[in-house]
Amino acid sequence: MSGIPASAAGGPRPAPVVPQAGLWNIANVLTMLRLVLVPAFVVLLMHDHGTDPVWRVFAWAAFAVAMITDVFDGHLARAYNLVTDFGKIADPIADKAIMGAALICLSVLGDLPWWVTGVILFRELGITLMRFWVIKHGVIPASRGGKIKTLAQGTAVGMYVLVLTGPLATFRWWVMAVAVLLTVATGLDYVRQAVVLRRAGLAAERAERARPAERDSAR
Repeated sequence: MSGIPASAAGGPRPAPVVPQAGLWNIANVLTMLRLVLVPAFVVLLMHDHGTDPVWRVFAWAAFAVAMITDVFDGHLARAYNLVTDFGKIADPIADKAIMGAALICLSVLGDLPWWVTGVILFRELGITLMRFWVIKHGVIPASRGGKIKTLAQGTAVGMYVLVLTGPLATFRWWVMAVAVLLTVATGLDYVRQAVVLRRAGLAAERAERARPAERDSAR
C-alpha cells in the first residue's frame, strides 16, 4: 500500500452523504400549524352561526395564514432539502383539510351553493386518488394552471368568508365562477396526463417483458 488516499491517487471518491431532514424542521412546523388552524378556523367561522362580522374577520385571518403557509412550506422543503415522509403525507392532507373545511362551513351557513362545494371537493379528492393510481408509472407535476386554480380558489373562498355586500359581493361571485371553471378545466387536464402517463408506463412494461423472449429466440 502506498498510503496515498484514494482521492489523491485518482481513485473513486465516495458519494457525499446527504443528511436526512429531521421531523422538526421549519417546513413541517408550518404544515403542522396549518393542520392546527383547521379546527380554529371552523370555530371562528361558525361562531354565533356565522352572523358576527368580527369573528368572520378572525376566521379570514386564520384562513389567510393557512393558505400562505401552504406556499412557503413546500418551497422551503424543496429549497433546503427538508423533504420528509411526514411532510409528503401531511402537506396534501393539510391543503385539502383547510379548503374542504371552508367550503363545507360556507355551504352549511348558506353562503355558498352545495354544488360548488361538491364540484371542488370531487375534483380535489379525485385528482389525489388518481395520482396514487399512476404513481408507479411516474409523478404528475403540478401545472401552472393548477397553481392559478389554487390561487383563484383561495381568493374566492377568502372573500366568501368575509361579510361583503354590494359590488364586492357581486365581484366575489365572479371570482368563484372563475375558480370553479379552472377547477374543472385543470382537473380534466390532469386526467388526460394520467391516461397518457399510464399508457406509456404499460407500454414500457410490455417492452421490458418482450426483451427476454427476443433474446431467447435469437439463440
